[in-house]
Amino acid sequence: MRFRYPLQKIVDLKSSEKSMAEWEYASALSKLRAEQERLEELRLEKEKTERHMAELALRPTPLSEIMRLQQHVEWLDGRMKSQSAEVRRAEDQTAQRRTRLTSKMVDEKVWLNARDKARERCRAEWLAREQNELDEMAIMRASAASGQA
Repeated sequence: MRFRYPLQKIVDLKSSEKSMAEWEYASALSKLRAEQERLEELRLEKEKTERHMAELALRPTPLSEIMRLQQHVEWLDGRMKSQSAEVRRAEDQTAQRRTRLTSKMVDEKVWLNARDKARERCRAEWLAREQNELDEMAIMRASAASGQA
């Protein structure tokens, strides 16, 4: 018995869509991590600059040098705000991609289950036909045997 599901192309399409959604989700996660790393780098640079500024304040230092460092800290603050916005956008996109992936996974599962049920129905029909043929052969033998006796 060979089972051929007439809607196999749809099952294949659903599997392909799920694979694409997995790839998109992985890509979104990767982008989110990269954005978070950039934000962390900015934070570390700001801490380093603030420590350097505090060290300079303890010894005689030209005011222009301290002001330059303060401007750099302010610039880093601005970059951190815009980077935080990038992180939020990446988080939103990751959540959207996760939701889409979940939907595609459910969709694929529905079609796989439909195919499995069709396969089981086909198998049950095949077994019933085979049993009917065996029963018919047994009846023929029994009637032939009773006719000879």
